[in-house]
Amino acid sequence: MTRKVSDALGNDWLNLKDRVCVVTGAAGGIGREICRQLLACGARVAMLDRDEALLLGTVRALEAEGGEVRGIVADVTELASLQAAADQVQGHWGECQLLVNNAAALYADAIMDIALDKWNQLLSVNLTGYLLSAQVFGRQMVSQGRGSMVHIASISASIPQPFSGAYSVSKAGAKMLSQLLAVELGAHGVRSNVVSPAMIRTPMSEVIYQDPSVLRRREEMVPVGRISTPVDIAQAVLFLASDRAGYISGQEILVDGALTQSWLGLIPRPGFEKQDAGRA
Repeated sequence: MTRKVSDALGNDWLNLKDRVCVVTGAAGGIGREICRQLLACGARVAMLDRDEALLLGTVRALEAEGGEVRGIVADVTELASLQAAADQVQGHWGECQLLVNNAAALYADAIMDIALDKWNQLLSVNLTGYLLSAQVFGRQMVSQGRGSMVHIASISASIPQPFSGAYSVSKAGAKMLSQLLAVELGAHGVRSNVVSPAMIRTPMSEVIYQDPSVLRRREEMVPVGRISTPVDIAQAVLFLASDRAGYISGQEILVDGALTQSWLGLIPRPGFEKQDAGRA
């Protein structure tokens, strides 16, 4: 059973009750869990996704768990579609107070081989879509004099992920976009931060983990000994979105179980082999 943030912290700790929240790419594994955790804290959640069937099914499932949730079919690559979604949110609940930029695309291809249309399509979702969403919903935040944006990037924004087309480029761009938003909108009371997952089990990646040997090898690489789940990402998002992070802006939380700190330990060094903790 998925553990809710409210189970451990109480609904009031994050002060997200009645907060008007917008999550893009909301019907996917990470987006769905972010919405679930926001609802558990009493937030009002508008779920945006371009897959209408998947979105409606996800909304119904979350409605059954309780909370104020609304599904809006929208394409983050189209300004008119986003503006229509923003108008719906404002007309139903009022101005957006939290934007979670989560919509993403991924193509397997070498950087020298990726076709221009695939490059442009990936960047239009992963980077331009983040910009357009930030502009449309950010204007609502500016008009209130407060708000928070959390952008889902990736470990590959800082460490090149080969043979994934423009993915690393797009996620690196999302990090810089977040920093620019933090600087330019800070005077208007709007914060902007990034959450970057590493290896994570979602419906999209689950096929990888069906091979026990792959799962074991991946888990052995991570110091905490397990692969992350959407819950891990959602909890970082909620913290950055909340008033508890009120003086945090322009930053990145890397949710990787210390994976990026373990590289030197993977290099063979005779005489410095791994030993059990506490061993005499």
